[in-house]
Amino acid sequence: NRGRLLSFRRLFHLRICEESFFLIQSTFTIQVITIFRSGTFLGLHYLMVPLTEAVDPVDLEDYLITHPLAMESGPLRDLLEFPPDDIEVVYSPRECRTLVSAVPEESEMDPHVRDCVRSYTEDWAIVNRKYHKLGTGFNPNTLDKQKERQKGLPKQIFESDEAPDGNSYQDEQVMCLKTLWACSIFDLKNSLPDALLPNLLDRTPNEEIDHQNDDQRKSNRHKELFALHPAPDEVFVLESNSSQINVFISIFSITYPSQDVFLVIKLEKVLQQGDIGECAEPYMIFKEADAAKNKEKLEKLKSQAEQFCQRLGKYRMPFAWTAIHLMNIVSSAGSLERDSTEVEIGTGGSWSERRNSSIVGRRSLERTTSGDETCNLTSFRPATLTVTNFFKQEGDRLSDEDLYKFLADMRRPSSVLRRLRPITAQLKIDISPAPENPHYCLTPELLQVKLYPDSRVRPTREILEFPARDVYIPNTTYRNLLYVYPQSLNFANRQGSARNITVKVQFMYGEDPSNAMPVRNMLLIILITEFVLITELMILFLNRSPDFHEEIKIKLPATLTDHHHLLFTFYHVSCQQKQNTPLETPVGYTWIPMLQNGRLKTGQFCLPVSLEKPPQAYSVLSPEVPLPGMKWVDNHKGVFNVEVVAVSSIHTQDPYLDKFFALVHALDEHMFPVRIGDMRIMENNLENELKSSISALNSSQLEPVVRFLHLLLDKLILLVVRPPVIAGQIVNLGQASFEAMASIINRLHKNLEGNQDQHGRNNLLTSYIYYVFRLPNTYPNSPSPGLGGSVHYATMARSAVRPASLNLNRSRSLSNSNPDISGTPTSPDDEVRSIIGSKATDRSCNRMSSHTETSSFLQTLTGRLPTKKLFHEELALQWVVCSGSVREAALQQAWFFFELMVKSMVHHLYFADKLDAPRKNRFPERFMDDIAALVSTIANDIVSRFQKDTEMIERLNISLAFFLNDLLSIMDRGFVFSLIKACYKQVSSKLYSLPNPSILVSLRLDFLRIICSHEHYVTLNLPCSLLTPPASPSPSVSSSSGFSTNVQDQKIANMFELSVPFRQQHYLAGLVLTELAVILDPDVINMVHNLQSSHDSDPRYSDPQVKARVAMLYLPLIGVIMETVPQLYDFTGIFCVTIDDYESEGGSMISQTVAMAIAGTSTGRQHSTFSAESSRSLLICLLWVLRNADESVLQKWFTDLSVLQLNRLLDLLYLCVSCFEYKGKKVFERMNSLTFKKSKDMRAKLEEAILGSIGARQEMVRRSRGQLGNAFGSQENLRWRKDMTHWRQNTEKLDKSRAEIEHEALIDGNLATEANLIILDTLEIVVQTVSVTESKESILGGVLKVLLHSMACNQSALYLQHCFATQRALVSKFPELLFEEETEQCADLCLRLLRHCSSSISTIRSHASASLYLLMRQNFEIGNNFARVKMQVTMSLSSLVGTSQNFNEEFLRRSLKTILTYAEEDLELRETTFPDQVQDLVFNLHMILSDTVKMKEHQEDPEMLIDLMYRIAKGYQTSPDLRLTWLQNMAGKHSERSNHAESAQCLVHSAALVAEYLSMLEDRKYLPVGCVTFQNISSNVLEESAVSDDVVSPDEEGICSGKYFTEAGLVGLLEQAAASFSMAGMYEAVNEVYKVLIPIHEANRDAKKLSTIHGKLQEAFSKIVHQDGKRMFGTYFRVGFYGTKFGDLDEQEFVYKEPAITKLAEISHRLEGFYGERFGEDVVEVIKDSNPVDKCKLDPNKAYIQITYVEPYFDTYEMKDRITYFDKNYNLRRFMYCTPFTLDGRAHGELHEQFKRKTILTTSHAFPYIKTRINVSHKEEIILTPIEVAIEDMQKKTQELAFATHQDPADPKMLQMVLQGSVGTTVNQGPLEVAQVFLSEIPNDPKLFRHHNKLRLCFKDFTKRCEDALRKNKSLIGPDQKEYQRELERNYHRLKEALQPLINRKIPQLYKAVLPVACHRWMLILLYFNLARVMFKNKNSVGMIWHK
Repeated sequence: NRGRLLSFRRLFHLRICEESFFLIQSTFTIQVITIFRSGTFLGLHYLMVPLTEAVDPVDLEDYLITHPLAMESGPLRDLLEFPPDDIEVVYSPRECRTLVSAVPEESEMDPHVRDCVRSYTEDWAIVNRKYHKLGTGFNPNTLDKQKERQKGLPKQIFESDEAPDGNSYQDEQVMCLKTLWACSIFDLKNSLPDALLPNLLDRTPNEEIDHQNDDQRKSNRHKELFALHPAPDEVFVLESNSSQINVFISIFSITYPSQDVFLVIKLEKVLQQGDIGECAEPYMIFKEADAAKNKEKLEKLKSQAEQFCQRLGKYRMPFAWTAIHLMNIVSSAGSLERDSTEVEIGTGGSWSERRNSSIVGRRSLERTTSGDETCNLTSFRPATLTVTNFFKQEGDRLSDEDLYKFLADMRRPSSVLRRLRPITAQLKIDISPAPENPHYCLTPELLQVKLYPDSRVRPTREILEFPARDVYIPNTTYRNLLYVYPQSLNFANRQGSARNITVKVQFMYGEDPSNAMPVRNMLLIILITEFVLITELMILFLNRSPDFHEEIKIKLPATLTDHHHLLFTFYHVSCQQKQNTPLETPVGYTWIPMLQNGRLKTGQFCLPVSLEKPPQAYSVLSPEVPLPGMKWVDNHKGVFNVEVVAVSSIHTQDPYLDKFFALVHALDEHMFPVRIGDMRIMENNLENELKSSISALNSSQLEPVVRFLHLLLDKLILLVVRPPVIAGQIVNLGQASFEAMASIINRLHKNLEGNQDQHGRNNLLTSYIYYVFRLPNTYPNSPSPGLGGSVHYATMARSAVRPASLNLNRSRSLSNSNPDISGTPTSPDDEVRSIIGSKATDRSCNRMSSHTETSSFLQTLTGRLPTKKLFHEELALQWVVCSGSVREAALQQAWFFFELMVKSMVHHLYFADKLDAPRKNRFPERFMDDIAALVSTIANDIVSRFQKDTEMIERLNISLAFFLNDLLSIMDRGFVFSLIKACYKQVSSKLYSLPNPSILVSLRLDFLRIICSHEHYVTLNLPCSLLTPPASPSPSVSSSSGFSTNVQDQKIANMFELSVPFRQQHYLAGLVLTELAVILDPDVINMVHNLQSSHDSDPRYSDPQVKARVAMLYLPLIGVIMETVPQLYDFTGIFCVTIDDYESEGGSMISQTVAMAIAGTSTGRQHSTFSAESSRSLLICLLWVLRNADESVLQKWFTDLSVLQLNRLLDLLYLCVSCFEYKGKKVFERMNSLTFKKSKDMRAKLEEAILGSIGARQEMVRRSRGQLGNAFGSQENLRWRKDMTHWRQNTEKLDKSRAEIEHEALIDGNLATEANLIILDTLEIVVQTVSVTESKESILGGVLKVLLHSMACNQSALYLQHCFATQRALVSKFPELLFEEETEQCADLCLRLLRHCSSSISTIRSHASASLYLLMRQNFEIGNNFARVKMQVTMSLSSLVGTSQNFNEEFLRRSLKTILTYAEEDLELRETTFPDQVQDLVFNLHMILSDTVKMKEHQEDPEMLIDLMYRIAKGYQTSPDLRLTWLQNMAGKHSERSNHAESAQCLVHSAALVAEYLSMLEDRKYLPVGCVTFQNISSNVLEESAVSDDVVSPDEEGICSGKYFTEAGLVGLLEQAAASFSMAGMYEAVNEVYKVLIPIHEANRDAKKLSTIHGKLQEAFSKIVHQDGKRMFGTYFRVGFYGTKFGDLDEQEFVYKEPAITKLAEISHRLEGFYGERFGEDVVEVIKDSNPVDKCKLDPNKAYIQITYVEPYFDTYEMKDRITYFDKNYNLRRFMYCTPFTLDGRAHGELHEQFKRKTILTTSHAFPYIKTRINVSHKEEIILTPIEVAIEDMQKKTQELAFATHQDPADPKMLQMVLQGSVGTTVNQGPLEVAQVFLSEIPNDPKLFRHHNKLRLCFKDFTKRCEDALRKNKSLIGPDQKEYQRELERNYHRLKEALQPLINRKIPQLYKAVLPVACHRWMLILLYFNLARVMFKNKNSVGMIWHK
């Protein structure tokens, strides 16, 4: 009835939970039958199934049966099916680590002990997926694997890394730089060429050239592309629970490293008469230095000591002690850089204070240390300690509690320790980390560990640890020890002599003395290595209440009886030797029975002590029982305190576990009634008791549950599959056992969160599943093939881990419990495998060890029926039918039951011999229904609960995915695909209905990533299938290379689109690529990247044919990435295609289904730009597909693409070139020099940089980011604290070695080379594809663009030679492409070839020279002229010389010689003009190079550099293209130095040049008529007039062909000029520029541009208004050079334009410093004055510079037009400077002898010009006499007064300052003195009459201005300045009175006719003559005028 009820419940539940699933399943079945029954798709191919919906997968098992491959074997055959040895079941024997087994004999075992021993000794039952490591989860790009794959990489040669290879040319180059013009006479014909390419001039067919290029390009290529791609950063986790310390040839384990760990050393001495103080006194007072003085006393003490040793030698007494703060020593030793450390410790030393807290005793109930603070032991280095002082032991402070107080005082400054008396001694201790496998080692049971060669060697003991907290580790070895701790004895109330008391401890198995069993006193430092029958404790002299601190260890027998007990015998020891007095006298007895109600008796005891020997049969009773007739100390009170602790893997010490095991064993043995404690359980009550005991397991303590976990789970599983028979009835305990397992698993999860892997799986449970679990009723009859290998491991620690490299989206949040208890010490390999995040190893895990003993799991048991149940079937059934809290508990830890189920299924197949059976016949339909229902309900839970139970759902989702991944290896794969589809469909249907589905998207991505991590992912995708199956019933696929005839019959487009057939047959690949197409996220990119990286390194796919099949699975990826170009990171810096541009172009690569998906869902692509890392990952995936895909398939697909789509592909390749450009060693070295902050914030930023930009899952990742650090526990417990480990991340290593930098450069160079070669391969396919099409021109232009871009990037010599070969073939096949259509690209090609002709690598030069020569040749063959190439090459060289920083003319000369050699050896064209034309071109280029030498010499002299560029540009006056190039180069140089006005002038000249030639080409009224139009901008621009006879016509080929010689080019130049004028602050010039531009835009009706221009004009005029009086332009200086050192500059004078407010000292310092550095500081001298230089007086060995400040000079008539500040600072050609002098040679003298020389300089061009220094073309001098100097000074003062008076707004301070200088009485040589000197007397010389009169009139004007100024000042001052005003007025009146007679005196001669009237006509003639002279002077000034 119970069975029928269960079946009904199961069916009812299935109907409710699986209705939707069965509907899906039935639909799936119908569709598959429809599709494949007839072998055709029946039109399903044309059905449009959106990408957001899952398609029905192919029935993989049926497909493989109906579509076998034709070949019998081979690499393609291996792709069809899983290998036969895919799964193996291995029984691995455990190895015993000791020489002798610790396991007792079989006869000594009861059933429970036998089960325990079996659990510790049976073989590991391991299920291996043999190829699991080849899945993506176990094949990440780890650093180690990358380095292994990178072995043998060739070093790629890059010009950026290489030194020039022509040493002779280097020497010659140095010589050229030293002799300025030496290179100009370099004999090009006598130079040496580079090696000529063989057969270059042969007429070889293009097809043969392509074939040769293809063979050479594909030879010696690196097979694995992803081996060159940088691996993600590794993250290792520190496992600190295996830290061990070697002390005193003993090994101490520290599970919880803490700051409270001390090493306590106690000294004891032989017992002697007297208390401790008396006995210790001689050791403290006698010193070794005083030995001679106290010789007699010492002899006496020695004699007494010998007597005590003879009599009391076996007794001990306490003497002294000390303690070492161990963690203090460890941290100090680890911080030093030595291999070992020596530390001296004394009692007076200070102890570092880390934490002030009390230390709790070892046996305290709390069992805790002082806090959670842990200590890192990984940096601990060996240390040698020298202890120099001990503390004398106080007799009343012997207890552990007293010791703990002392230790607490040691950790803080305390006066307690100072009161202790020291004993001088010296003890040296070596402390070091324990070796992994120490020799001569003894276990705690004193068994010799293997590798014990010599038993006579002093052993090393393993000391068993009593950790401060519970250690949760399952028992894996047999251990059965008992520790006894006597604490204190109180004989104060005992009568009689009992003072010197010792205790003897014996373990007895009966009352007879011969029944004593071995014990050992752990504190006796003796050399015995075995247990003894008796041990004695230490003695305190004359102490009736002693404290003890010894530890006694006892090895318990396997089976205890009621007679086993501990016997304590107390003795009084007589210290004085007396007659008839025995040495020992018994004074008391007590005991402890070992068993109580069948359980081991442990804990704290306070025992009464009997005065008499116990009676017979006392051992079964407790001493607390008052036995009749016995006498007891202190009235039977407890006087002896003792603690008993058991360390046993046999005794659970938990009542609930004891009861459960007892009941189970009773069932096994069929022994009733069962006695448990005081209970007697009969058979009829056994069922209820058994169920209640199963339920009560939840109440047991966690620590014993963990210790007996393996046995407990084995028993529960046994109850599930083998229900017991009780009272003749079968009792079904499956449900109860399932509930108990779920409860236990959840307890472990909740309480041991620090013991979990990154997927939330508890390591203890994964160990159980992987190693221990097996089907209860099956075991191997014979050893399996895998039984041979036995490996030694220590004990069990972390168990099997899931692949961590799957990079799941979230890390688990774990508790703050200490994670360091996750396991006991592991082997080194296993410690490395404990990983987090992105690095994983295999699923194997750390083994448990004991000894090798094969035994069967189960024997035939009475009371059990041989079951027919299978555990996996029962487990699935129980899971499906459970509900409520049980179901919730199972869901919480679903991974455990899934993995348990999978292992059970594999064991079942193994033992049923079904591993080779057809998959459809392996499992019954009922079980598959249960699995389907289970998966469906769990998927429903994920969909419905993901928002409220996020963490649990994450774990559940991952567990389900791993489960389905496992099922793919053992079940019907078509059935598993249907499960995947069902899950996918449930998630997707919910996902597309959510407004913010990021969490669910992330879950689905995790699910998919895990599914696709299967090791046979490729096989599961049917890579050998055809998307359109042939009509024959049993079609086959050819085994020939590539896709043969069958491919031609199918639609190629289906292979490149996510069509329904593709998604059905390549099911998993279809899901991945669909995810990428619909939700383009960095995490999906990473998944594709990991998959391809795994395929690339997989040895199964190394064959090119196989790799082509694998790449076929990713062909749609090309189209998907082509759609994402606007979202990719712009590696080029100029690639600015927008999404809108792409969408507006049409021609989408994604099919209509993709468009439907994106348009109809909220999870469509996000239009955000990817990070550089994500873009790089996506592009490397693209290159991998292009590299490995079949070329014929690609070519056919390219044929179907439109021109727009092909150009989009070329855009993508263009981006790839920049993405994978080689960085160069210098970049790596510069990156290495950067210092990063070691902070958590920086670590978070680093993670962000690795992950790339965050897509839809941003919120979840950020929420889990805080959990990342504590994925294995809190950060305080050594998780994510990589700075505490020896290992460092590569990214954090700040000082990489030279070898590491070289290796990085090697990898980057090979990656750049391979990536570009793949691009080159693809370009060749595109060329072959489009060569026969009509629209080839636009496509070939795109190909050439990519090719040229790759040439411009930093490339290796290997790539460039292949690139040049492809370029030569392309030009040979399509010469008209360059010479007629892509003219701009012809110019680019010439530039690239010339640049590589100057390479320092001879191979590159050889190929570049060959390409350039063939380019000329092909251009000549088209029209008997190669004018275009001539012009482009010359222009390119000019541009190269002007802009390239690394240009080397010596190597270019060698290339020119190579080209000349080709022309001389070209026999076919020898009779033509071609060789002569080549020679002319080469010589012309050579001349340009000569000027380049000068430019190189003057690189640091900006003025000279611009002059040289100016000279070269002027030389190209008749070549407009080249002149324009050089003008633009000059503009660039000026802009670099912020000379914006000069840059603008260069651009204006460029525009004028363009306008000149445009006016010749076409007559458009709105265009400027030529450079005349630009006169208002600059008068210099007329030099661009094209009026020379040598001017070429713009209609000629190759002339004015650049992009600037167009209307748009002219507009661009003018706009740039306006911008530069604006930056220079010359806004008036901006207006003039726009006057030229506005008519052009008006003619074009471009309102938008006109609006912009007028806006800028408004802005310019506003700035003129607002900056009035604030603008400052240049400052001008006259600079003269004198001396032969200057070469051409000798005796040259220039006017320099310097930035505004430049002081004379500044330019003087600059020029003196520059030329001083060039010629020598002692050689250069600055002339301080402005006088004319007499070169005869100069030192010919020196270089002289004369610098003078000059001001713009204007004639009077010019001032009418130069009104504004801008007018007076623009178009300047004349400058003036003044030099004062006297006739006797002094610079300054008295007023009457002070002359002044005015020097007027005229420059050849007006400032601003295209140069900042202009030659002085004319110099004119004017000499002023003293009176003329006075007139000029007075006029200046008068002007200052007028300006200050009329200034608006008024400036009182300035006015008063001018007034004070004019009328102040203290002014020396003021106006009054000037008047007195020159006006006091009328001059005798009539020629001075007019000067005298002019000065008189100046003074009249001056006095009037003073009066006006005083009046103005009076109106401005306040009351406080009235007195000052009156003082000024008084001074003025005095001045006026003094001047009055002087200025009123007139010269009579001026007012009468000096000449006759007849002379008036001659005066008029003279006047006209002077006027004409002035006009002529302004035009072409000559001569010098003296005014006398």
